[in-house]
Amino acid sequence: MNNVFDTRRFFLLFRKTVLERPMQLIGFTVLMLSIVFIIYAFFKSMGAIPEGQNASFMFGFAGGGCFLGAIIFGYFNTNAKGAAYLLLPASQFEKWLVSVLITGVFYTLIFLLFYRLMDSFFVDAYHKKLDPKSIYYTELRDEMQILPFDGFVFKTTLMMYLNFTGATMLGALFFNKASFLKVALIFCGLLFFSYFLNIIVAKMMMSGVQNAMPYLWTWIRINDAEGRIEMNTVVLNVWQYCAFILVPFILWVLAFVRLREKEF
Repeated sequence: MNNVFDTRRFFLLFRKTVLERPMQLIGFTVLMLSIVFIIYAFFKSMGAIPEGQNASFMFGFAGGGCFLGAIIFGYFNTNAKGAAYLLLPASQFEKWLVSVLITGVFYTLIFLLFYRLMDSFFVDAYHKKLDPKSIYYTELRDEMQILPFDGFVFKTTLMMYLNFTGATMLGALFFNKASFLKVALIFCGLLFFSYFLNIIVAKMMMSGVQNAMPYLWTWIRINDAEGRIEMNTVVLNVWQYCAFILVPFILWVLAFVRLREKEF
């Protein structure tokens, strides 16, 4: 039997993980999908359906992935249940892979399928309520469409999901209590630090700086005119590579390394 990966052993571990904690995994997923539906419906009732579409997607995908990652990797805490899970006759890679599959694959597929169906329902209902005789009918109809899975909102949320979920996974292996809260505080601290540092550096290099988003753009004001300076294509491609691939890869791999350390 392979010491790194065995199909039957992996399947048994996966089944055990899901069936022994159905309320934590299945219950959490159902709860998260319900909250996403409520957020979308609430914004729709307020007449802000585009905002509801974006907010519900970001919260459900990025937020749900963070919480689930903390729950799954929280199984490896140094308590009685965590010790029992660490001692299961499976390799470190199999335990890590089960957690990654549940968080990164199954939750993602379930959420995206649910969201597409829900989004289609709300958008279709919105279109049916529009008055075809209105001069603004075409503009309003085209303004509100099903959220594309290749647009800016999806890509931004995917970046948040990959980084935040990787951070919560790693944090759950370092902190035995309130790991999600501690990771959130650290992550927010780093974001605020990079934001203000970016503004300070921008103001040192040029005058009239109004605002600056780290590594993306800087707003400047000269007399009565305002404009935005964006990074060049080469730097943007490097930033996107780091945000979408390099940093998430490091975080998810470090979670595996930390899991091995806990087992030893």
